[in-house]
Amino acid sequence: MSKQKVIVFMPAHNEEESIGEVIKRVPRSFHPLVEVEVLVINDGSTDSTVNVAKKAGADHIISFDTNQGLGAAVREGLKSSVRLGAQIGVMIDADGEYPPEQIPDLLHPIMTGKADYTMGSRFLGTINGMKIHRRLGNYCFTALQSILLGRWIYDGQSGMRAFSRQAMENAEIIHDYNYAQVLTLNLVRKGFRVKEIPILYYVRTTGRSFIKFKSYMSSVLPAIYKEMRRPVERVYVAEQAHNIPWKKESNQLTK
Repeated sequence: MSKQKVIVFMPAHNEEESIGEVIKRVPRSFHPLVEVEVLVINDGSTDSTVNVAKKAGADHIISFDTNQGLGAAVREGLKSSVRLGAQIGVMIDADGEYPPEQIPDLLHPIMTGKADYTMGSRFLGTINGMKIHRRLGNYCFTALQSILLGRWIYDGQSGMRAFSRQAMENAEIIHDYNYAQVLTLNLVRKGFRVKEIPILYYVRTTGRSFIKFKSYMSSVLPAIYKEMRRPVERVYVAEQAHNIPWKKESNQLTK
């Protein structure tokens, strides 16, 4: 059986203090039939993000000359993962808030043919240190997505997600500022199966979040409206499982 390539891509803007540790923590050899590579999308960083990522072992680095936004960086990560031959792409924030050790948990439903798109859910798992206004904002935007899709979602703003190749090829992100809501709306409306995976979450201790309430509201709400107004065709065709053996009692690959 040939190896399955998984590319873990990280959008990064001025994350020199955290990205090195995140890259080092990405599981590389959890199964002999899975090959893992790390791709960094450097979104116009002005610090040492690129040098730190190289020293930490990033396999690929793509750099924007100027800061284009998280949505643009994720769009590039999806496109480049396909170009680099990934059967599955995993997106994880470079700020250290999400656990790279749980990447195999996100891969499990896709590898076994039970989902096409997985999201690490903080609200199904454990949240440490999230301030109340951030928590309420997450609840509100997640509730809005749930209403629009007619199905319950627990964590619509997660910064840790995995995609089948078909999902990556068909994903559309219609604005550059962010991706979280419009990407899920786009894929689910096209018929792709989504599943949430409980994860551990720790609020960042280094760097600064790009999110500002006013700009977030003025950018994200119009994008959600635009996405829901767009005609979208169901393009999903069921893919077979990757036929890699997994332990039945957990979401970890059999070694």
